[in-house]
Amino acid sequence: MIPLHDPDMRLHTKPYVIYVLVAINVLVYAYAFFLSELEGFTFVWRFGLIPFELTGGAAFESIRVGTAQGVQLVDVASPVPTWMTIFTSMFLHGGFMHVAGNMLFLWVFGDNVENRLGRTRFIAFYLGAGVAAALAQVFVDTDSQIPMIGASGAVAGVLGAYLVLYPRSRINTLLMLGWFIMMRRIPALWLIGFWSALQIFGGLGSLASPGGGGVAYFAHLGGLAAGLALGGVSRARAGWHSTPRQFRPRN
Repeated sequence: MIPLHDPDMRLHTKPYVIYVLVAINVLVYAYAFFLSELEGFTFVWRFGLIPFELTGGAAFESIRVGTAQGVQLVDVASPVPTWMTIFTSMFLHGGFMHVAGNMLFLWVFGDNVENRLGRTRFIAFYLGAGVAAALAQVFVDTDSQIPMIGASGAVAGVLGAYLVLYPRSRINTLLMLGWFIMMRRIPALWLIGFWSALQIFGGLGSLASPGGGGVAYFAHLGGLAAGLALGGVSRARAGWHSTPRQFRPRN
């Protein structure tokens, strides 16, 4: 299922924070794309979040990497403090589909959350969800020496907030069932609920088979939980209406 648009929702201001976040992520990906393979590898190790370092392990200064010229000793010492890689890692991605998927979900769901919270609070929320996501993954994979990268945890926070704030909003969604491709309008409750279930099952599977798959499911779940919590607070302050007046569905 690929969400494309939420036509039920009106925006009363331009979502400039979403524009900036998407632009930063795309520009960082473009920069990394044009690096050599070894430079790209080093870039990820310097600015990705490595759980082992964050939990008190010695920071990596250099590692041995196999290249076409043989094994090389590569400098991967990060120019930023270890704690700051929690934030820098949110803007790195491992491939086109990784960044494209994250930015699509952020674009579709983030604008309404930004409008609801306001720009300043949305920035704090987005980064906070990313922090919650990172810490959740670190908690279950403390000794991992593999860099964590991606905006997925922060975007999961956006999905969580959207789910609480606008559960009845219908999302134009592209469904691909084998050879059949169709467009359907699916309530956010079902769409995000289905995505959340996939993360839960994936997380349980990763516990049964540690180190496999390469997907940080608990980062997704940590971000989602943060988004659900903040969305609940925001909705409570608004009097528990799932669609405020300025966002009510169009007739």
